[in-house]
Amino acid sequence: MTDDIDFVGMDETSQAMEVATMAGHILLENGAEISRVEETMDRIASHYGVDSRNFFVLSNGIFSTGRRFASVEFIPFKGTQLDKVVAVNQLSREIERGGYTLQEARERLKQIRAMKSKPKWEQILASALGSAFFCIIFGGSLADSVVDFFSGALLYFFVLNVFAPHLSKIFGNICGAALATLFCLLSYRLGFGDSLGNMIIGAVIPLIPGVSFTNGIRDIANEDYIAGMTRMLDALMVFFCIALGVMLVFIVDGRITGSIVALSGMSVDAITSSAPIQLLAALIGTTSFAVLFGVPRKYYLVSGICGMVGWIVYLLMVRCTSASVVEASCVATIAVAVSARTCAVLCKCPITVFLICGIFPLVPGAGIFWTSYYVVANQLGMAVDAGFTAIKITVAIILGIILVSEIPFKIWRQLAKRKKSTK
Repeated sequence: MTDDIDFVGMDETSQAMEVATMAGHILLENGAEISRVEETMDRIASHYGVDSRNFFVLSNGIFSTGRRFASVEFIPFKGTQLDKVVAVNQLSREIERGGYTLQEARERLKQIRAMKSKPKWEQILASALGSAFFCIIFGGSLADSVVDFFSGALLYFFVLNVFAPHLSKIFGNICGAALATLFCLLSYRLGFGDSLGNMIIGAVIPLIPGVSFTNGIRDIANEDYIAGMTRMLDALMVFFCIALGVMLVFIVDGRITGSIVALSGMSVDAITSSAPIQLLAALIGTTSFAVLFGVPRKYYLVSGICGMVGWIVYLLMVRCTSASVVEASCVATIAVAVSARTCAVLCKCPITVFLICGIFPLVPGAGIFWTSYYVVANQLGMAVDAGFTAIKITVAIILGIILVSEIPFKIWRQLAKRKKSTK
């Protein structure tokens, strides 16, 4: 980015391109999908009379060219702060309405870029609650969830103070998964908790790459295949690192004790499996991840409701019909995507804010764990079965998001108009 002196000396077209590029940069490094970046840059550039075809956006870079302006920026993904995405989106709409000069818009973008992330204590607490309540979602008992509360807090303390500032993504995810697994294993051997499998599943949930996974699907749905496949590959790599971290702990433990801990598959606690507790767990668990993803505080509850809606549909499909978990995942994803799109229109907010959080209860985190465990336990047939089921659920989620993305946007615009007319 240019400094203030250079910006003042630019012609108006170059200033407009600089502002649009700066907005795109902030969006891309904070978890926005490619279509959102392109749409925002187009909205800003078009308002100031600049052809949006001067911009080319990739998953980690923006190319901007003009008669007197050229910029090529490598933009690594720093971490998800969706409040910045919301702020830039709102700014672009205000620019479109004529509310900002170029200089004012640039100053506002600098303020958005300087926005701080959520306090560490808030993120650690959110991770603790997220792990505890997702443990319940996956069938864990109250005792299991208590262990996961402390495991989630420990994991995110490690993420914020060791992983993020000092480690690469690959090594950090392996170490994080290993740390969470080790904590659960030690707790289980000391007599805390009822189901080691459920505890580990809940413990590693904060590491699940929800942003890369969801945005990769949306980029593919928008026919941006390069960016979509890049992000899906990134998500796959993180899934693999989590699985590797879990496996390493089981292997080392097996070497020390002489045998791998015997697990008999996923167990479901009779108390926590009741519908009211499951829905409360989905609401609080999803809301916790809204905190970790930097969602604006006023949208915490809405994000949680989107996740709860999807989990309601999933439970109804599994418990009240003959639907398989794959079919239930697809229908539940459609419910989440429709809810997220509706909330996005009503709140005038990017759908990413609600979709990334809402989809979390459906992500096949359990499949990752059981595949890893069965590989270590040399039960290859069951490992293949668990892995294949996880893949089918992933495909079902992809299909659900793509189907909703095909719904004509004018339907959502009519919803927005009705909201305005009722005021």
